[in-house]
Amino acid sequence: MPRAIDPDLQAADTVPDAATDGATDGATDGATDASDPALRPRNLDEYVGQERVVDNLRVYIRAAKQRGEAMDHVLLSGPPGLGKTSLAYIVAEELGVELRLTSGPVIEKRGDLAAILTSIQAREVLFIDEIHRISRAVEEVLYPAVEDFRVDVLLGQGPGAQSVSLPLPNFTLIGATTRAGLLSRPLRDRFPIQFGFDFYSPEELGRIVLRSAARIGIKIAPAAARELARRSRGTPRVANRLLRRVRDFAQVEGDGDIDLAIVRITLKRLDIDEEGLDSMDRRILHTVAVKFDGGPVGIDNLATAIGDEADNLEDVHEPFLIRRGMLQRTRQGRVITSRGRRHLGLPKAEGSLF
Repeated sequence: MPRAIDPDLQAADTVPDAATDGATDGATDGATDASDPALRPRNLDEYVGQERVVDNLRVYIRAAKQRGEAMDHVLLSGPPGLGKTSLAYIVAEELGVELRLTSGPVIEKRGDLAAILTSIQAREVLFIDEIHRISRAVEEVLYPAVEDFRVDVLLGQGPGAQSVSLPLPNFTLIGATTRAGLLSRPLRDRFPIQFGFDFYSPEELGRIVLRSAARIGIKIAPAAARELARRSRGTPRVANRLLRRVRDFAQVEGDGDIDLAIVRITLKRLDIDEEGLDSMDRRILHTVAVKFDGGPVGIDNLATAIGDEADNLEDVHEPFLIRRGMLQRTRQGRVITSRGRRHLGLPKAEGSLF
């Protein structure tokens, strides 16, 4: 597996969207948690889910290798934990080159990015996680780098400063984002290859759970794997995280093997209900329904009311609640749906359109 170069450049507060099998917590990628290399898929054959993405990447990687060129730049977008970081590792592995890993929040100055770019070797892969968080000033450095493979460096200070254009070897930039709408149009248009990641089906997550269990050396019943997959929010990272917690309960309160009963006991202790909602999900729904009379309520007001960050609500909780049909995002704000009310045991609001 490719070595992540320049570890000091990796965001301390960012867990790369990893992939379990084909899949963070806030939610891995077709895949597992990037912080857990043991569960991360090693190649495209091991990657579960995101079939359209994987099938197309096979073609692009093979074509680039046949030509002996760097593959075109790739943009990966989607909620956390769906396998974006894992796929970046796999692309580098399949191309037979090194992976350089960093993230948007870490690149604070133009010089930081210039230093990274000037150290890249031919055909290597540069992965920038949360690329939408790069500042506009730093973004300007990327444009000539990805289009013309050059970087402009300012030498000296004051009136005597000179701008020098340094050539770069052809390389592949892979950008990952959970907020594609925050990317500037000029930056987005510079990625010839763009993929959006979908949530995983219970069947795909079940395969990931079974494979992950085998890798960490624990026996799990098929029914237990299906139940765990069903309540994992369509996200491999969540499935792998829950698998480890179930393993703890099986070891301490069971016979070490995971069966359906121990899965249900664990999820109950973790306050994860039959729909896969956790306590924060239900708190969000309850706040909208009760404190704001069903909505609409703006995201900032909602975040203040529940004591969480607006970004966390938008990136982690909202996509799942909307996908489950329990929350509606309107121009005026967030509105709880009749299904969300039923889940909380509340009656449908009189005259509600949702």
